Amino acid sequence: MSVVARFAPSPTGYLHVGNARIALVNWLFARKHDGRFLLRLDDTDLERSRPEYAEAIEEDLRWLGLAWDAFARESDRMDRYADAFERLRAAGRLYPAYETPEELDYKRKRQLARGEPPRYDRAALRLSDAERSRLEGEGRRPHWRFRLADADVAWGDLVRGPTHFSGAHLGDPVLFRADRRPLYTLSSVVDDIDFGITHVIRGEDHVSNTAVQLQIFAALGADPAAIGFAHLSLLTDAGGGGLSKRHGSLSLRELRRQGIEPMAVNSLLARLGTSDPVEPFADLDELLAGFDLSCFGRAAPKFDPAELERLNEAVLHRLPFAAVRGRLAAMGLADMDAALWEAVRPNLKRLSDAAEWHAVCRRPVAPVADDPEFTAAAADLLPPEPWDAGTWAAWTAAVKARTGRSGKALFQPLRLALTGRDHGPELKTLLPQIGRERALARLQGKVA
Repeated sequence: MSVVARFAPSPTGYLHVGNARIALVNWLFARKHDGRFLLRLDDTDLERSRPEYAEAIEEDLRWLGLAWDAFARESDRMDRYADAFERLRAAGRLYPAYETPEELDYKRKRQLARGEPPRYDRAALRLSDAERSRLEGEGRRPHWRFRLADADVAWGDLVRGPTHFSGAHLGDPVLFRADRRPLYTLSSVVDDIDFGITHVIRGEDHVSNTAVQLQIFAALGADPAAIGFAHLSLLTDAGGGGLSKRHGSLSLRELRRQGIEPMAVNSLLARLGTSDPVEPFADLDELLAGFDLSCFGRAAPKFDPAELERLNEAVLHRLPFAAVRGRLAAMGLADMDAALWEAVRPNLKRLSDAAEWHAVCRRPVAPVADDPEFTAAAADLLPPEPWDAGTWAAWTAAVKARTGRSGKALFQPLRLALTGRDHGPELKTLLPQIGRERALARLQGKVA
């Protein structure tokens, strides 16, 4: 059977790195098995879903390079959920319940106070026709609950291993609101059946949902044993706290705004929670080669922004010119060539940093001439072009022989005069990019 995996976010906020990790692992798993990857928007929560969030989800996934093979919106599939409603109701698995949120909260508190697991007491099943009519006459509209079989639930989780839920701890879940709109618990199962999903890979916060949904699969005529479930441990922030869509600093939009490379994000998220070392990958194909779902463990990994920063630099330092040519042109650096990129790449923390060194080599720079007598002497010794990576060593050796200077006293005044900065890429690679005409003028104290 061909693998079909899916990512089913709710467009109720911007994706954060925890969401991205789930999307990435599903994508990698599907591609590793030559399967298909579905993007499905869980947008049945009309009060919280927003078009701008839906657009942002697609934009974020494209930024990461996670192309999908099929796309669906749950809001377009209401007829399928209505059909499931009728089937479950006819089978005696769906029943109306009339409690208000306040009444349900009171019941939960009473159960907890007695040391009992908080689950629905099925009071609605004991209502007479007259009682239901009275409640509806008061204006109450029922929500609809799924009647679970009173049995334990177990499955072989692809990450957690053998997983078991006691039937005594499971309460009949609400599947439909009072207006007959479905909740995630139901719509997700219907969609997984209709789209032929073979593997459900999601966060461990859905483990209890899986215990319930396995029964819904069976009630709708599907074989729950035909679907592989994997529940990944949830990322925490550096302090051990949970991540949220409202945690703006860890949203993909914010990381992109900060200039973080998508492959830095992918490289980190694909390895967090596994036994494999975190290392920079230049592209998704390279990352895919070493992907193995069985490497994920149950410990909660921490997402450390400082680790992402280090990884971002390492990813940048591996990118070939072909991978950044278009982005550099979009930054106004269309005349940047491969040689200049190779010269400045090892010094970049963000791709935007390339603009500074492009300007040093291609635009006028005001030199820092703290020692004009020395730099003038160095100017006299500039060799003729063509220049290459050996020019710097030959030239500075000649300057050293003429002036007797060495070390910082030799190199720092030359760097300041040539670049106007006291740090930067190795001058053996940068000097040929500056060129003799500009170098000579700057050594003579001129803006060039």
